[in-house]
Amino acid sequence: MSLATDLSTLKDRANARMPKEQSHTISKSIEDFMQTWNPANAINVGQPFPDVSLSDATGKQVSMKELLVKGPLLISFYRGEWCPYCNMAIKALQDSLPAIKAKGVTLVAISPELPNQSLTMQEKHELQFPVLSDVGNNLARKLGILFHQLDTMLPIMKAYGVDLQARNGDDSNVVPFPASYLIDSKGIIRYTFLDPDYTHRLEPSTALGWLDEMQQW
Repeated sequence: MSLATDLSTLKDRANARMPKEQSHTISKSIEDFMQTWNPANAINVGQPFPDVSLSDATGKQVSMKELLVKGPLLISFYRGEWCPYCNMAIKALQDSLPAIKAKGVTLVAISPELPNQSLTMQEKHELQFPVLSDVGNNLARKLGILFHQLDTMLPIMKAYGVDLQARNGDDSNVVPFPASYLIDSKGIIRYTFLDPDYTHRLEPSTALGWLDEMQQW
């Protein structure tokens, strides 16, 4: 069973449970974003990954340069612990962590949520890799992967108990669309998964294929 199949099943079940008006609004928000997002504005393969410092789940500052000392990085952005698609994708990465570590690669997850929310994510899913907070979406903005929530989405999120202001510490209602990067030990992006449809995620098997290919260079 692939992650894509599990995500598709999750999407079908969610659409079946919610009112059609909500389902239509959500689908339209994705479609509108896919039409307006310009991939030319995103940092991509061959470019250096921004050297920034982010807070881990305990509030400690962790720099990309510090992480790269250990070797290549596999970085996965997610919208937040409130997103069921994110939870499923992060769990799939956790399940693949032994194989990722065996390749000498450090797995890192990043979201705009405050450190206390990241700690909840780490503990709830028993994650054995760093979960960092890109508060204010400063790194996601540099990467060109910001998703501005439409006003029509806010009542739906509120109805399901999602308070982005409390979770992210600002009232921008902006999240990253989930994106993944494999960065070599010199800080250069070697592979990316950039899909503005947040119901699509990087397959762990694809990520492992990236690692195998990079090791052959």
